[in-house]
Amino acid sequence: MMHRKVFCIIMKVSILMPGNIELSAVEVALVNTMSRETIMRSYIDSVKADYDYILIDCMPSLGMMTINALAAADSVIIPVQAHYLPAKGMTQLLQTVARVRRQINPKLAVDGVLLTMVDSRTNFAKDISFVLRRDYGDKLRVFNTEIPLSIRAAETSAKGKSIYAHDPNGQVAKAYAALTKEVQDIGSERRSARQHKADQSR
Repeated sequence: MMHRKVFCIIMKVSILMPGNIELSAVEVALVNTMSRETIMRSYIDSVKADYDYILIDCMPSLGMMTINALAAADSVIIPVQAHYLPAKGMTQLLQTVARVRRQINPKLAVDGVLLTMVDSRTNFAKDISFVLRRDYGDKLRVFNTEIPLSIRAAETSAKGKSIYAHDPNGQVAKAYAALTKEVQDIGSERRSARQHKADQSR
């Protein structure tokens, strides 16, 4: 009974909405749906009071499901592979975020850019990291944490396990733990800013 209570508490404070290939059929179904950009937000609004965090995993595309996620979210983390084309795609994605903020979700914030699948042994990956930090670092937070390229991480999909269960002592698990700390720090900064603003208004 004690383990069940702990499990229920954990499930209450966070919910993960993972994406998979079957969502491609939902994209088609949404084309002729009324208020199609805010379908996900309607569902999330009905349950979000029960959770501290809701994480939405998006496909690497700018389709209707991604627009729905941006419309529903308070903030977004942009993962970018340490390759040339994904890095070049940043401009289009940021334009989409700006358009969603302007037309659908004015509270949407970009928490930061996360470099993923980084092969630190190559100069190419180091160059991509340098260029992203140089070109976007003065406009956006580029997380200090970089997620390394790892076969063990790629195995998690086939195994149906998280990286913490599959390779808890590996570099990828440690990197995601470091990222979690960075994201929590952002939350703390925002809470402090809100508290400061509230104190000034009194």
